[in-house]
Amino acid sequence: MNINITKYITIIFFSLLFLDTDAQTRYLDNIFTDVNITEIDTFAINVSIEPMLFGSSPALMPIECDIYEPVGDVVSNRPVIIISHSGSFIPPVGNGQPIGSIKDSSIVEQCIRWAKKGYVAVAMGNRKGWFPQSPDFNVRASSYIQAIYRGVQDAKSMVRYLRMTEVNGNPYGINPNKIVLGGQGTGGYISLAYASLDDQQELDLPKFTDLTDPQNPIPYISPISYGNIAGDEFAYLGIFSSTGVFIGVDSNYVTSYPNYPEYSNEINMAFNIGGALADISWMDTVGIPIVSFHCEKDPVNPIDTGDLIIDFSGAFLMEVMGSRTVQHYANLYGHNDVFINAGLTDIYTNIANTNNNGYEGLYVFKTTPPSNQPNLFGESEVEQHAPWEWWDNVSYDSIFTSFYGTQIGYGAANSILANPDMSASKGRTYIDTIQGYLNPRIYIALNLGGTSSISINNALDFSTRIYPNPANNELNIENNNFIISSIELFDISGKSIVVKRVNEMATILDISNLSNGIYFVKVNSNQSSVMKKLIVD
Repeated sequence: MNINITKYITIIFFSLLFLDTDAQTRYLDNIFTDVNITEIDTFAINVSIEPMLFGSSPALMPIECDIYEPVGDVVSNRPVIIISHSGSFIPPVGNGQPIGSIKDSSIVEQCIRWAKKGYVAVAMGNRKGWFPQSPDFNVRASSYIQAIYRGVQDAKSMVRYLRMTEVNGNPYGINPNKIVLGGQGTGGYISLAYASLDDQQELDLPKFTDLTDPQNPIPYISPISYGNIAGDEFAYLGIFSSTGVFIGVDSNYVTSYPNYPEYSNEINMAFNIGGALADISWMDTVGIPIVSFHCEKDPVNPIDTGDLIIDFSGAFLMEVMGSRTVQHYANLYGHNDVFINAGLTDIYTNIANTNNNGYEGLYVFKTTPPSNQPNLFGESEVEQHAPWEWWDNVSYDSIFTSFYGTQIGYGAANSILANPDMSASKGRTYIDTIQGYLNPRIYIALNLGGTSSISINNALDFSTRIYPNPANNELNIENNNFIISSIELFDISGKSIVVKRVNEMATILDISNLSNGIYFVKVNSNQSSVMKKLIVD
């Protein structure tokens, strides 16, 4: 599936407003300037069908990762953030996209940022391969859900690998009890499935079954042939009768290989950037905190419950549950109560809350309609999909042309149909917002600062009053416990429009010249800061 991307609209340009802006807080602010990257070409091995894409048989193949660490750090028990890339489970270029590896620009950028804040960040690879162009619906659907399943197994191998290294000398200085897993695009499918799919029976659904012969339904995923969810047991090629009855296994053909089965798969939190969940029934009342980011009109992965369509063919694949549906249930089941109880009032949270239906942990990117002007090859833009991605268009076009034998420019032109102004600066701006919203929640979920910093923030929040609200001429701002050092007013786009020095416990702000709408008032003290939403009418 081609990754399609749109026009960039205004995002948030601000630094994190979670704590005192003068203080540097590990895991929230950049503490380090240099990052060391360890390239590991084999953190696990497993059977991959990727060779089948090139006319060969499935084979045991290595799975790679890159590990990012801050240079000069003396802490030896650091929390870990694992991120899985996008790419539709097909290698780059072969998938018609410039992305799909641990070297994707957005993946590298995020990992560097986390390492500079004191984390160990891991860019995780996974096994690729499925058959999106098959004319047989069951082949398309089964191979895709199998790709997700293998991705979950690979992610669990990644978690177990890290715990294995900690036991054996801890060369990366990790804390095995503080691990977060996330993903972009298809990587989001992996992280959400990892966080939700915990029972093999949850795969026994009609949507995951070949019902060509209703008398002999064939499950898309059989643990006999594909291994268990954890991927910590050997599995072998199943032998079935012509009517689909299981006869036994062929022990000469391993189909799933266990990696570090003696270690735990547990993680503390999951996040999803533009992906979806294969079925909402996988979620239940027991679970971990989840954070999701999504473009509201994503043409590939729906933000709500909807159809997943192969965009280059228009063929239906399956019904999936996008970020808004996922976060609805994450809130309903109480998975995100830890964030709700923290009382976050930073600008990213406040902006998110204007468009997330009240679902804590959801950030929705609003976009403008695409241009109706076709590119040089007659292709028209579509709605935005992954504006946090970027790449070298010249290099990609050269590789695409050599791979497909297509005229110069075609691959590049079609890879940015939903993102014609794609650039590194644009992608990094989106990542500013992603990490600005995500990082405080990781901080809270992992309890990285204890409660002292958050308590100061909450104390300021609870003791700060702005009134009247709604207001139209004057706004009263007061705090009974802290000296207010300054007031800053932002519009809905995040633009600072008023700054006032105070140094008192109460003040009045003239808002008579403001247009009707939603604004945010940042109240600063010497200890911390808090954001309040203001309605002007």
